[in-house]
Amino acid sequence: MNKIIVSTILLFIILFFGTFGYMAIEGASLLDGLYMTVITVTTVGFGETIPLHPIGKIFTMVLIIIGTGFMLYLFSEITEAMVEGGLRRIFGRGSMEKKVAGLKEHYIVCGFGRIGRVICKILQENNRTFVVIEKDPVELQKINDLGYLALEGEASVDDVLLKAGISEAQGLIAVVTSDADNVYIALTARGLKPDLFIMARSSGEEGAETKLLRAGANKVISPYYIGACRMAQQVVRPTVIDFIDLAVNTSTHELGLRLEELVVSAKAKIVNMPLLSSGIRKKYNLIVVAIKREDGEMLFNPTPQSMVLPGDVMVVLGEQEQIKGLEREL
Repeated sequence: MNKIIVSTILLFIILFFGTFGYMAIEGASLLDGLYMTVITVTTVGFGETIPLHPIGKIFTMVLIIIGTGFMLYLFSEITEAMVEGGLRRIFGRGSMEKKVAGLKEHYIVCGFGRIGRVICKILQENNRTFVVIEKDPVELQKINDLGYLALEGEASVDDVLLKAGISEAQGLIAVVTSDADNVYIALTARGLKPDLFIMARSSGEEGAETKLLRAGANKVISPYYIGACRMAQQVVRPTVIDFIDLAVNTSTHELGLRLEELVVSAKAKIVNMPLLSSGIRKKYNLIVVAIKREDGEMLFNPTPQSMVLPGDVMVVLGEQEQIKGLEREL
């Protein structure tokens, strides 16, 4: 777009220079001067409307050299824009920014590397709205091919985060490759929205987690540490790990079971009732694994007498259809 704007401005400058040059040298009218400039620059050569003196001929030769070179450059830029999809990218970017501007309660994913790609896939599978911020044109093309919303730029820049709708966002996930970049992103995001939930990736280097937490991250995850623990647990407790994988992984249905979290609304029928009386186990054949209170307290393996309160988040285990049935009731 900048090249097109600059080229247009240069074209008007050349037309202005040629027109008033002919008016000053040959005493041509405005129309005749513009006509002579256009046919000279475009090398059409329909014929001179005014007789040229020696100085006028020299001026015309200079104008031909300048104008022909410029016209070749202009046509090459237009051809490149048409053939390589430059115009399509320009208008597509504008359309993308309009879509992002209308988002609410969404997530901002900063970085589309190996980790960011998996995060986006899972967010999409669970119907979570998100936008990706990425600076690499190659990765941006992959994001567009997948149909995700994306913005080009540095995620640590205020304007880019504002374009991503950080003021209306529910959370931000910083998963670029550098700890320093993730720190800058967390600092910028926390400054723009103090109550935003921020999760950041850590390389696992000593002190990285502390710096990210100081920068404003609510949660810091080290994929290397988690991967190492996962591999060790697979050796020590293989059956437990296999069961968790089957229950958590949404892409497999070998057991037909899922672990899911459900929020209890104030209008739910089971509010202020003990689990035993709620009928969750009897009606839906679901196991309540844990209950997280609104104040953050976590009840693991709650007893039948544990009360269901408004705002609770229940972690349940069972078949997907039964989970959906309970979700509609809550």
